[in-house]
Amino acid sequence: MRLTRDIVMVGGGDNGFNISAPLDCNMYVIDGGEELVLVDAGIGSIYGDTAQIIANMDEAGLDRSKLSKLILTHYHSDHAGGAADLRDAFGFEVHASPLCADVLQRGDEDAIALTAAREGGMYPRDYQFRPCPASGTLVEGHSFPVGRLRVTVYETPGHSAGHLSFLVEGGDRSYLISGDLVFYGGTIVAQNIHDCVIPDYAASMIKMSGVEFDALLPGHFTISLRNGKRHVDAAAAVFRALGMPRNAV
Repeated sequence: MRLTRDIVMVGGGDNGFNISAPLDCNMYVIDGGEELVLVDAGIGSIYGDTAQIIANMDEAGLDRSKLSKLILTHYHSDHAGGAADLRDAFGFEVHASPLCADVLQRGDEDAIALTAAREGGMYPRDYQFRPCPASGTLVEGHSFPVGRLRVTVYETPGHSAGHLSFLVEGGDRSYLISGDLVFYGGTIVAQNIHDCVIPDYAASMIKMSGVEFDALLPGHFTISLRNGKRHVDAAAAVFRALGMPRNAV
């Protein structure tokens, strides 16, 4: 589903646009013309649907041979669980924060809170996270080209440790691909898990309120192709007032 000349949505489940497996996050392809980069990987395993994600790419007219890498916002299963499946399908490298890459390679289900999430009913009891080779190259301020576009990495922990957001510039507009940092209306997803840290969440949101961008592309729910920064600003304002933004779940 092409959103603009620069961005194609190729995945999303029940908390999104239902264009791939029900448990998938929103998945985006950054289209820089001569190069494509995939952001996030969905649930993967027996509950994923790699074939549908590929079909969505084809329907949008993407040349799959131009896919150079997969980059991950964070290591939760709905965002990173499909990394190994997609790496098998495309042969590309997987890049993440150093922490995310380490956990992904080890397949550490406790570290990604999957053990707790299964117990809490968020994931099926027979779902297992498949380890995947990954490179921990994505750190604060790192910037790299994607064809005519440029992506800059921001470290945005809070929802989880090692969480990243990506600023995409050089196209029709600027975009913040925010993972699970913030959602429409300034809502957040704070969960009772070991690495959801509210002061970190507040610091990340306040930091990102100082970054200018046009479109907000979150990991779930709806998107804003214009005036997307208002959602970050709304959440940051609540945190600045020592409050908690509304939880989206």
